[in-house]
Amino acid sequence: MTMKLRHIALSVPDVAAAQKFFEEAFGMTKAGDAQNGVYVTDGTINVALLNKHGKAEGIDSNGPFYGVMHFGMWVDNLEEAEKQVEKAGGTYLYGRPTSAAKSFYEVKYKDPNGIVFDVTASGWKGAVKEVKPTE
Repeated sequence: MTMKLRHIALSVPDVAAAQKFFEEAFGMTKAGDAQNGVYVTDGTINVALLNKHGKAEGIDSNGPFYGVMHFGMWVDNLEEAEKQVEKAGGTYLYGRPTSAAKSFYEVKYKDPNGIVFDVTASGWKGAVKEVKPTE
């Protein structure tokens, strides 16, 4: 089973400022709008910059949380990947694709340490599944 890291979500207090920083500091470009934010990309990986008002799924905190919310794995076969994740100790949180062909929606899991991650077979805007080497 091939799994590729292609998505990272960051909780940020100011989406526009974070987008500007990622564009200017890293040369990333906007790939599209996200719920509560935007997606930026370097052409291979997608970074979601999200304003969740200091709250991140799966994270218990007494104060505002800003930083890495979750990461996402792009897989060949969602059902196989879910079995592999659960066998390794991952715990299902929520989510199911609404359409195999058209959905960018992912399934959310926690690893044994409580780190949240997504598993998807359809990918994210601005990310590519396979990186082609340059010569």
